[in-house]
Amino acid sequence: MSFDADLLACAALVEKADPDRFAAVMASPLPARRVLFPLYAFNVEVSRAPWVTQETMIAEMRLQWWRDALEEIAEGKPVRRHEVTQPLAGFIDAHGAEILDRLVAARRWDIYKEPFEDSAHFDSYLDDTAAGLMWVAARALGGTEEQEESVRSLGRATGLARFLRAVPALEEQQRVPLVDGRPEAVSALATKALAGLDPLRLRRAIPAPARPALTEAFLTHPLLSQAARAPQDVARGALAVHPLKRSLLLWRWS
Repeated sequence: MSFDADLLACAALVEKADPDRFAAVMASPLPARRVLFPLYAFNVEVSRAPWVTQETMIAEMRLQWWRDALEEIAEGKPVRRHEVTQPLAGFIDAHGAEILDRLVAARRWDIYKEPFEDSAHFDSYLDDTAAGLMWVAARALGGTEEQEESVRSLGRATGLARFLRAVPALEEQQRVPLVDGRPEAVSALATKALAGLDPLRLRRAIPAPARPALTEAFLTHPLLSQAARAPQDVARGALAVHPLKRSLLLWRWS
């Protein structure tokens, strides 16, 4: 099964900007890669849009460009030419575009320096970004509506693990990334996300074709466990998984 130029460009973008998700896709069957590479490339483009300029108006315009593209997809109109939008339009329906639009809208938080209003705002950010992305992937690969909340729960936990790893970089940008950054609060946040979390069990509970959408969570449990046990590692930028363990975890998910 060959990839066209757009899909190859999506894969290259993910490989460079999001190595964990790239590894997850490469561990997936070829048909799933046609969905996951464009989705994850879309996420790369959107997530970095607020950071490539200090001009808030330009950042807003960059995000609006993607919202307009998603509107074209949702309405079945000709989609603007881009290496990500073309393959994305091949499998995203109107509802999927609506979910991705909420992802783009949530990324407006990244443009400005105001902290999250409260825990509910932070939870909503994780749900609209990481959880929304995982659910769109699972849905596009054959996941059913009955599994949405379970998939989103794993997506939120995965988003939290990724966000905690980004805390030092956000603080370098004079941001206040966490509602409560005290070690005990960080530990409680990770512990709460771990409660009842059984990623592999969830993976087995959804249709086999949709399982690759969850593979990006292969590091979620160990990262959150480390944050719960040693929350000071978050501020130190020390949340990490040993390369050998990383390979083993990815193998278990593939």
